[in-house]
Amino acid sequence: MIEQIRNTFQHSPTTLLQDAVGAAALIVMLVVALHMPALV
Repeated sequence: MIEQIRNTFQHSPTTLLQDAVGAAALIVMLVVALHMPALV
């Protein structure tokens, strides 16, 4: 499994970076949405 991850990262590092940024953005939006009722 580790070897598959390494091969994937070697073949498409930019795609994995974009996926990581997208996942981080989703987490940020979730946290903000959960805190919105406390702000209103």
